[in-house]
Amino acid sequence: MFERTLLLNRQLLNNRWLFTLLGILVAVLGGWLVGNFGMTGALMTVGLPVGLLIVANILLEPKIGLLAYLNLSFLLGWARFIQSDFPLGLAMDSVLVLTLLSVFLNAKRMNWKRLRHPVYFAVVFWLLYTILELLNPEAPYKPAWFFHARAFSLNWFYMATIMLVVPITKEDIRLLIKIWLIWSFLAALWAFKQQYIGLEASEIRWLAEGNDRTHVLWGQLRSFSFYSDASQFGAEMASATLICSIRFFEEKGVMRRIGYVFLTLIFFWAYAVSGTRSAFFVLVAGYPSYLFLRRDPALIFKGVMVALPLLVILLFTHLGDSVYQIYRIRTALRPSEDASFLVRLENQQKLRAYLKDLPFGAGIGTSADTGARFSPNHFAAQIPPDSWYVEIWIETGIVGLTLYLLMLATIIGYGVYKVWQIKDPWLFRLMIALLANFIGIALMCYSNPTLSQFPTCTMLYIASILFTTCERWDTVPEKIVNKYNGLMTSVRN
Repeated sequence: MFERTLLLNRQLLNNRWLFTLLGILVAVLGGWLVGNFGMTGALMTVGLPVGLLIVANILLEPKIGLLAYLNLSFLLGWARFIQSDFPLGLAMDSVLVLTLLSVFLNAKRMNWKRLRHPVYFAVVFWLLYTILELLNPEAPYKPAWFFHARAFSLNWFYMATIMLVVPITKEDIRLLIKIWLIWSFLAALWAFKQQYIGLEASEIRWLAEGNDRTHVLWGQLRSFSFYSDASQFGAEMASATLICSIRFFEEKGVMRRIGYVFLTLIFFWAYAVSGTRSAFFVLVAGYPSYLFLRRDPALIFKGVMVALPLLVILLFTHLGDSVYQIYRIRTALRPSEDASFLVRLENQQKLRAYLKDLPFGAGIGTSADTGARFSPNHFAAQIPPDSWYVEIWIETGIVGLTLYLLMLATIIGYGVYKVWQIKDPWLFRLMIALLANFIGIALMCYSNPTLSQFPTCTMLYIASILFTTCERWDTVPEKIVNKYNGLMTSVRN
């Protein structure tokens, strides 16, 4: 994957005089930084060469930037462990923009024809609409646009461009999935540590800053691991549960099936200790989507026979209510009895009255935390959206919400069309899992802003391009071709 980068690095190593000069300059700079800034200067001295080396490698190979961005998406949640004003979110955006720059610097190796793609057109159209929102006269503070536009459209556009033109291989896809599952497993272990052993001082401080109101309910901690909050963590664990359970059904080897069963149980209980009820709908929507995509009557029957008893138990009995996590999951299926859900409906009624004469919304950056920061007296900042779609509705109006939902429908519809044409069994199994998970997260976003939060948004941006361009890797294994040729030979004889 990185042969070209390694070759260039070897060529650089041959120029020893250059490294000697750089070493002297770094030593002088390091001494000045330590003398003037103490420990901070020492950290800068160590971090600067490493940072420059990473930047150089990203510029040489866009795939390195892609992997760096994915890993940073998971590391972002660790910001609560360090008391620093460093803008980590902007640093991540810098890595993504740097990767995009690398794509242009390596233009000759890129396949630019792939940009002529229906899904890319949908993403670009949504991007153009959000840019036009800069002209929205209702927005009280124009610079706030930049804070929400990243999550609304910019990052998806950057990632779609990179994923489409970069020559990604099957091995690259395997690596991306492995990184996702490894980080998810580590996150699950940390959540169990929070739940059953205890919290770190920095986590206790984070809760004391007001987050205990949503993360400690009736004396029960909602584990959040090293994610931004429990809702985001719960969504990730539900996604990992869905992916691993599908892989269990699809794998043939006994040891692999045992491994996926183990991971499914780990991730499901991690989801349970998050106390995120809405994340249950990742499974409620994702699992039937997988059965539908599979188009196997026998498998659909087995899937229904497994899922139906569980839903009946959750809906019509009180078994397990003594366990808080099970009780919390059960309440997700009874929204009419949930006070917080009823409050959300009341808020939406108020917003409907405000927005009836604002088809283009109140302007991007006017709601949620950004709105409270820059325009606290604006109506959009005074009513919590409590939903990704409601947030889009507030800021871009009914026109923007319609366009956004059409973009999601285009991605899902085109993804279904493409995965049903796959001939490679391994690729088919993986792509239907990614598509089913995308559908599950899309449904969950009615209650949470998951599509705008790291690391889920990063994986969804990547997955949306993988399953809608899956024909790029659709090569039938040689053993299947040989088996087919042998059968045809027998028929002819």
